[in-house]
Amino acid sequence: MSDLPAARWWADDADKAHAERRFLLYAPAWMLTLGVLMLLGIPGRLSDVGMLAVSLAVSLPLLVVPAIGAPTSAPRRLRDRYFIKANLWLAIFGFIGNYFLSEYFFDVLGMVYAFPLRWTFDAELVGQGKQSVPIAMYLLTQPFFVTYHVSATVLLRRARTSRRGSHPAARVALTALVAYVWAFLETLSMANPLMREHFRYRDMPTMLRYGSLFYACYFLVSFPLFLRIDEREPTPLGRCAIEALAAGMLVFLLLDLITKLLRA
Repeated sequence: MSDLPAARWWADDADKAHAERRFLLYAPAWMLTLGVLMLLGIPGRLSDVGMLAVSLAVSLPLLVVPAIGAPTSAPRRLRDRYFIKANLWLAIFGFIGNYFLSEYFFDVLGMVYAFPLRWTFDAELVGQGKQSVPIAMYLLTQPFFVTYHVSATVLLRRARTSRRGSHPAARVALTALVAYVWAFLETLSMANPLMREHFRYRDMPTMLRYGSLFYACYFLVSFPLFLRIDEREPTPLGRCAIEALAAGMLVFLLLDLITKLLRA
């Protein structure tokens, strides 16, 4: 008889389970909102202020929706709530991705940003500096990363608490699969004809085949580390920040090593 607990989707911790459900409940709303905006061609007509307003509108609910109807069995300070820790972790990780790692997508994978925006912010010495990252992208990254990481957490937990998925090799394989699927889907959905004037890849077929593997390196690192937040014991807010910084640095190293191999 195995001593594994019953297979489960949701966290044992009531506060974490509540936030996971609320994050995933909100996912269709932000996806539909951005889809409609792209269909109407609105991003290409927005000023910096307008784009920031849209970004805030789809990002702020990530701090509001999980706070509604919170479990009352074990009241916690705001800093101890899971949704605060998750948002902090992913905001740090997403900042590193936009500030530093976007340069690899520009220079190695041929990603092109052509938004009519002047407010930009990215690394000074990393990359060729021919393209810049709009500030609004930092906010827009948050709903994407929250959905990816929370859905991956739920799937990986289900695997880890089942007989077949509890083997380390099975967990690694599932992590790699989920990482690649999300990377591929984002690449496919964002680089579409509706956005072509403002966001595209110079060689889309190559990006879908190989660039998605490149992007999946983000999640191969981040999914297992993000899952650890409040999973077995409470995770201090400070440790969430430290682990997010560590994850960002590890992805930085991976992308640079892969770039060396591609250019060898």
